Amino acid sequence: MASDGARKQFWKRSNTKLPGSIQHVYGAQHPPFDPLLHGTLLKSTAKTPTTPVKAKRVSTFQEFESNTSDAWDAGEDDDELLAMAAESLNTEVVMETAHRVLRNHSQRQGRPTLQEAPGLQQKPRPEAESPSPPSGDLRLVKSVSESHTSCPAESASDATPLQRSQSLPHSATVMLGGTSDPSTLSSSALSEREASRLDKFKQLLAGPNTDLEELRKLSWSGIPKPVRPMTWKLLSGYLPANVDRRPATLQRKQKEYFAFIEHYYHSRNDEVHQDTYRQIHIDIPRMSPEALILQPKVTEIFERILFIWAIRHPASGYVQGINDLVTPFFVVFICEYLEAEEVDAVDVSGVPTEVLRNIEADTYWCMSKLLDGIQDNYTFAQPGIQMKVKMLEELVSRIDEQVHRHLDQHEVRYLQFAFRWMNNLLMRELPLHCTVRLWDTYQSEPEGFSHFHLYVCAAFLVRWRKEILEERDFQELLLFLQNLPTAHWDDEDISLLLAEAYRLKFAFADAPNHYKK
Repeated sequence: MASDGARKQFWKRSNTKLPGSIQHVYGAQHPPFDPLLHGTLLKSTAKTPTTPVKAKRVSTFQEFESNTSDAWDAGEDDDELLAMAAESLNTEVVMETAHRVLRNHSQRQGRPTLQEAPGLQQKPRPEAESPSPPSGDLRLVKSVSESHTSCPAESASDATPLQRSQSLPHSATVMLGGTSDPSTLSSSALSEREASRLDKFKQLLAGPNTDLEELRKLSWSGIPKPVRPMTWKLLSGYLPANVDRRPATLQRKQKEYFAFIEHYYHSRNDEVHQDTYRQIHIDIPRMSPEALILQPKVTEIFERILFIWAIRHPASGYVQGINDLVTPFFVVFICEYLEAEEVDAVDVSGVPTEVLRNIEADTYWCMSKLLDGIQDNYTFAQPGIQMKVKMLEELVSRIDEQVHRHLDQHEVRYLQFAFRWMNNLLMRELPLHCTVRLWDTYQSEPEGFSHFHLYVCAAFLVRWRKEILEERDFQELLLFLQNLPTAHWDDEDISLLLAEAYRLKFAFADAPNHYKK
């Protein structure tokens, strides 16, 4: 085993202590686990090819630690509470969202449509676009136990609300609005729906005072690219809802940011700040996507943003992981001026200097708004992250006891793989375009980055339950969890992940006031 001195250096990146008080993270109060209610969570996944089991000697954590030098520097039923939860979701709304995701994904892959599964039927709607799950007047879907009791046929079909992709394979499509032939849903029809949805955003944003609550509901299921920059600025709290005040606010905040640059940035090579700047300078080239980050103009912008933020937030200063949180904002804001389809291939060389300056200021303020809600993730000893990893362990033990027990039996600790999930908000686990789609929902959720992210991580882990259970070696299991095969994920995979996280949120925690009448 490693020495006590080595243990102290396991998380700590620097010997320099940073001042600041530790803020506590308050988690959800979970109701007891009901095996009847949540039995479907224990089903195996079949979405991605499994990792073959090799014939090898089983290793332990102690052996792995001693031989590796490059390691990275159920209770009683509460019927009353469950009944309350069962009254807060709307079956029609939630199932329509699931149908839309499955239909679109199946169409893109050109796979045949299966018959509509029992329990997944619903009345045709005049409009094919589905509303987002979170809504001020929505009600919870029936619990699984209720639906099984009321309809045995549904139980036999294993069709439950918002199941993960392994329970609802991509080859199975549920047709919406009475359409029985997938060929009738042409690309032009899809474009019409997308155009209709874009019009809703534009009308909402063009009003004299944008209804932010309505904007959050509309944004939960994704934001169209043309209106994403303005929508993110509004949802993050950077810009006011009043249209007339926005130009003056933008001008004032941009001027304020460059006043910080003029006042602080020249001190980056001073003795008191040179370690901070040096670490930022080292970390930026390690970020992804490299095609974007390694452009000299982008590197300079990121260095200024991170250094100014660190100087103005001495309670945490700069911590590795914060650098990744700049990228989504920068990419979304600069795509407003570019025609690039792939966010990973953005070229800023043709963007005017004045536009880049404004994007830099907007990125700084939006990132600051995000970090205001999760700053205890980055204060000394990172107590926020350690608390959230512990909460994730507790949540998974109730969602899928078999997966939790398997990790424990093979001595895999949640901190060994989930620390990065919390520190980087899953940015190192997902392609950049998936992160952007994920953040659409995070910004429309109350406490999306600080609270809802926990349920997304739980759904993300259980998504790989079959592959996890097939791994019988500590080293192989840990390497799999640290390098999950998500390179080919798209927005539909994220939509399914978010739908499952949303279901877990209401199954294992009280509904927040935001969703109550």
